Amino acid sequence: MSGGEGITVDVILPMEKAGSERARRAAVARKLGISPSRIRDLRLVKESIDSRQKKILFQLRLLVGVDEQLPPERLPSRDYPPVRPGSPVALIIGFGPAGMFAALRCLELGIKPVVLERGKDVSSRRFDLAPILRRGTVMEDSNYCFGEGGAGTFSDGKLFTRATKRGPVREVYEIFVAHGAPREILTDAHPHIGSNLLPNVVKAIRESILRAGGEVHFNTRVEHLLRSADGRRIRGVACADGREFAADSVLLATGHSARDVYRMMLAEGLALEQKSFAVGVRIEHPQAFVDARQYHLNPEQKRPEQLPAARYSVTTTIQDRGVHSFCMCPGG
Repeated sequence: MSGGEGITVDVILPMEKAGSERARRAAVARKLGISPSRIRDLRLVKESIDSRQKKILFQLRLLVGVDEQLPPERLPSRDYPPVRPGSPVALIIGFGPAGMFAALRCLELGIKPVVLERGKDVSSRRFDLAPILRRGTVMEDSNYCFGEGGAGTFSDGKLFTRATKRGPVREVYEIFVAHGAPREILTDAHPHIGSNLLPNVVKAIRESILRAGGEVHFNTRVEHLLRSADGRRIRGVACADGREFAADSVLLATGHSARDVYRMMLAEGLALEQKSFAVGVRIEHPQAFVDARQYHLNPEQKRPEQLPAARYSVTTTIQDRGVHSFCMCPGG
């Protein structure tokens, strides 16, 4: 009946029973119209919480093995093929999410990634954030926007999007899990890593790149593009410290805050296209306040242990504070 690959079944259970294997088997058996004894294996595929009503429900998508076990689950791997001598070289400018995943993709394609990041590594970068909060002093090349991991490393780490044109993102989640992110991001409806875990995940990704033969250079700010003799091809970059890097291709993964890069591109005569204007507003509340409203709790009532700290919809959790992040981008 299951064909060796399992059957996908969606069930809804009350909060009190959602974590029970017995309750899950009974619900699946009812849905399929079979005896629970025929269910040999269950595997969680997706989980979401419906807290719109007083009675909180868990919506579960389960992979079910009927009359036989499910095939072994493929575990995410952080092994990448080593760079071979003489492989083409790609310069990747910026080591935020785009730069990290570009470097990993280069390794998969047999290309040597050489990453140039204007900021510091994620461990050193942490110490440059305190002056922003205490004195309002911003380090130009090491702050919330610049440095290993990019802008999301110390600000949140949400992984979900309402956009439908980006294609499947399962592989992205698996790469994060392979590098230390919690496995729950593979099944949560609104996955979230969090700024307390992201620094170590980012470091692990860097280690994978280096272990396979790539390079990552910090405190290396690109100032100019190097062109071929006829000016038609980019052959490398020149940096603020005087070093030059040659490569077969150059990828700009600098994010939206590197205004000097846009000025450089404009001076170089490259075509630029303006994006729509976007602004965000951030409002913080005590976590208990957010929990009470998300889960319909009384002021003195403690959040049930089956429920995570409220962070669904527009709500997330940062350092025990409930945070509402509203995006006012066009169509957001």
